[in-house]
Amino acid sequence: MLTVQLFTFPVLTTERLVLRQLRPSDAEQVFDMRSDPIVMQHVNRPLAQTMEDAAALIELITNTVAANDAVQWAITTRGDDALIGLIGFWRLVKEHHYGELGYMLAQKQWGKGYMSEAIEAVVHFGFNTLDFHRVEAITRPENTASVRALQKNGFVQEAHFKENIFWNGTFHDSLHFGRLAR
Repeated sequence: MLTVQLFTFPVLTTERLVLRQLRPSDAEQVFDMRSDPIVMQHVNRPLAQTMEDAAALIELITNTVAANDAVQWAITTRGDDALIGLIGFWRLVKEHHYGELGYMLAQKQWGKGYMSEAIEAVVHFGFNTLDFHRVEAITRPENTASVRALQKNGFVQEAHFKENIFWNGTFHDSLHFGRLAR
């Protein structure tokens, strides 16, 4: 079984981004994203209604990272520490040596290539530091930006499940992507 122990939180950098630990002071930016119906349209989670909802999410993420059950980063741009998104392995399947990638980006940051850049850094970390054999990601077919970012980063669509997710009174399809370490 895979062992994940992060004694210090890893900060990842790319040409334009710094991926750092999520902090309670990020609550306002988390709330802005999680309360935006456009950002959340493909996320099977309720919209944040209050700042307390955002703080609770930050606490949940902090606790799962501390328990070595997840690794999730705040996405920031170089030179500006304000959170513009979230990315990470929100689920680690240690017995099978993989993590499931999840991410979201503030709407005003869309179309700049930030998410693809962040995916590249996080997947590299998963394979080279966490020793994953594979990384998985699930998205909806309508989320074409997410599909493009995954494909650009070497993910292959492995399945299209029909109406397998029931959310907000409607059944939704999901696309399952994978990428192997080799």
